[in-house]
Amino acid sequence: MKSDKYHLIIEAAITVFAKQGYYQTTVAQIAREAGVADGTIYLYFKNKEDILLQIFSFRAKQIFDQFYDAVAHCDHSEEKLRSLIRNQLTAFQADKGLAVVFQAESRQVRKSDALTEQINQISKQYRNLVGEIVEKGQEEGCMRKDLYLGLVKRFILGAVEEVINTWVLAGGRYDLASMADPLVDLYMRGIGNPES
Repeated sequence: MKSDKYHLIIEAAITVFAKQGYYQTTVAQIAREAGVADGTIYLYFKNKEDILLQIFSFRAKQIFDQFYDAVAHCDHSEEKLRSLIRNQLTAFQADKGLAVVFQAESRQVRKSDALTEQINQISKQYRNLVGEIVEKGQEEGCMRKDLYLGLVKRFILGAVEEVINTWVLAGGRYDLASMADPLVDLYMRGIGNPES
């Protein structure tokens, strides 16, 4: 079990990283935002990079637990995909700072092997979940069987990330979660006109 101060520091770091970016943030600024002494940070984390690692590790687990729960309660693959995407967009809309850290900072902070590995594991976990949904859709007959599964998984992940990035860049000025159904409709129906 992590202590209340651990969680307080994690949330403060998300806030400061989202406002200033990882490289411009100091441990002292995170401590100030958390309302703790600078030295308290080092009781829970080795350094600033460790804080970012813990954000990805701790918060990703929380989010993925929500994803798995949402998907488990659906019967059909399209419903599972809608639930996954809706939950992802809703989670980031509820915590814009986390969206900024996950989307923007994960792309910029790649000098650390540990951080790169953590980000790659999160992406792999997401792609595996999408892969399970697509394979179920193929079994149900609502998704094509001639799909290259690796490409489909990356297509879905990339499209969702771009929708979140666009929302972040727009300052969160619209309902991100409302993009879930149009996005899944695009996945399921494509952009071609079947009448042509």
